[in-house]
Amino acid sequence: MTRPRLLLVIGAVVAVLATVNVANKYGPPGTGLIAGPLVALGLVLFARRTGLTWHELGLSRRTLVPGLKYALGAVAAVAVVYAVGAAIPLTRPAFQDVRYHLHLSAALLTAFVVVPLGTVLLEEVAFRGVLMGLINRHRGAVWASITSSVLFGLWHILPSLQLNSANGAVGSVFGSGLAGQVLAVAGAVGFTALAGLLLCELRRRSGSLLAAAALHWATNGLGLLITAGLAAGLT
Repeated sequence: MTRPRLLLVIGAVVAVLATVNVANKYGPPGTGLIAGPLVALGLVLFARRTGLTWHELGLSRRTLVPGLKYALGAVAAVAVVYAVGAAIPLTRPAFQDVRYHLHLSAALLTAFVVVPLGTVLLEEVAFRGVLMGLINRHRGAVWASITSSVLFGLWHILPSLQLNSANGAVGSVFGSGLAGQVLAVAGAVGFTALAGLLLCELRRRSGSLLAAAALHWATNGLGLLITAGLAAGLT
């Protein structure tokens, strides 16, 4: 694939993701839950048409078992870190996020349905599957990890617009108002870009999207459950 065509293909994927991102933020509730799986499927079919193999997409059956081993280890590691963080008074404010003050049923539904289907599926297929696979084939692993991770960080601009007002720990660090909002968004973009590098490395080492998806879900889903649990215990 020539460089202009590669840029065109990547641009098309990014354009689709940008549209979904805006729809998730400003569209009707539940938009991501419907659009996520459909767009993920569309991106996989599109990538296959460009010539990517199942292995390059991280979806090969050969890497399922290694991916599962990494996945279980990732979930266990996040669970331990979060349990310790929630137990220590100094780090507990990081879990005080008003967006996730949910009743038990709503928290379980969000953690085990909305997060995996509406968030993790699309993001892993798009950033660690399609984009990483495309760039890795034509420009190598380093460029693949850096580019997909930077785009992953930028993907979180809209979701983090109210982060400094919703999360007590973030608000105490960056402050309120416009300056605090800008700093919080910049911090979120930088942090998620670094997280993207970790997810890319996990995907590369295991050869499977399952490993990265498990770590991604554990970071979001377990964090949400702990936040909801702490909020319920404080009320």
